[in-house]
Amino acid sequence: MEITHPLQNFLYCPICGNKTFIPYNEKAKKCTSCSFVYFFNSSAAVAAFIVNKNDELLVCCRAKDPYKQTLDLPGGFVDMNETAEEASYREIKEELNLAINKITYCFSLPNIYPFSGFEVHTLDLFFECKINSFSELRASDDVSEAFFIKKEKINIDDFGLASIRKGLSIYLNRI
Repeated sequence: MEITHPLQNFLYCPICGNKTFIPYNEKAKKCTSCSFVYFFNSSAAVAAFIVNKNDELLVCCRAKDPYKQTLDLPGGFVDMNETAEEASYREIKEELNLAINKITYCFSLPNIYPFSGFEVHTLDLFFECKINSFSELRASDDVSEAFFIKKEKINIDDFGLASIRKGLSIYLNRI
């Protein structure tokens, strides 16, 4: 499958509004009216590996599309002016009502996140997150259910997002 750059969908210059927004190179468009050059880069997203004292991984069921009702790792998009670590703390609190005690960066993977008919190119940053207590665990926000699963029982094909499947494969094969 050929991956096309998302800029092909943008016809008007975001600065002057003219329809003179043409390809500049494979990663950018330039306005021939005002000379603005726009490089369209990946959005950042985070995903968390959270393990309990029984060495089980916390997984979520997606409450919304894309991939509604498939499994996922907790996480989400990084907001503007927010670090990836801050996004992890915020997302885990929003989705699971849990507080991260310690966070450790693992690795990153590119992803394409389909949203409302648009392919959002992301760079997914994976973290191991330690949680002191799971007593307040509850699914909310974009999570319909959260539960622990033994690592050896994980079926990667139950996870909807390609980068999550690949990330799980990397994580499970290195532990």
